[in-house]
Amino acid sequence: MGAHPMYEQMAQTVGQWIGEHHGQLLYGGGQNGLMGVVADATAKAGGRVVGIIPIALQEREWARKTCDELHVVDTMHERKRMMAEKADVFLALPGGIGTFEEFFEVWAWRQLGYHDKPIGLLNTQGYYDGLLAFAKHAHQQQFMVDWQMELIIANDNPIELLKELVQAAGFNPTSQLSAL
Repeated sequence: MGAHPMYEQMAQTVGQWIGEHHGQLLYGGGQNGLMGVVADATAKAGGRVVGIIPIALQEREWARKTCDELHVVDTMHERKRMMAEKADVFLALPGGIGTFEEFFEVWAWRQLGYHDKPIGLLNTQGYYDGLLAFAKHAHQQQFMVDWQMELIIANDNPIELLKELVQAAGFNPTSQLSAL
């Protein structure tokens, strides 16, 4: 859940907002950690929860069995491909290596033109300040250009960020949101 109770509260807020807006969460299908909190809060508030989990993680009993839909796939690559195809918006919460990898992949895919979906970075408690500073440094060193930096929508307020993502996508909140 992270070192600060605010992370769990933020995950609860994200899920509740998705559910209250009759949205659909598309995520990695797990029952643990912050994403488990988001899934539970989404379902409790009336939203749909769709999980996509590799068989290896399901075999470890990490799958949330109460998803409205649970897709079991062979590999992480298949999971990420399916999530990228089905999602309308991407949202990265504070997380670890898997979150970083998925965030950078959807950002890279967007700048390559593989998709045109908004990407949000929820910067709770300044969690992503270092990452954003590094990206700014890469930009200043001319390894990235303005439009690549503008592909990320960062905010520390989950409600404001969700509204920004929905607006950027040009749809109502009932669309699928993929949380990383």
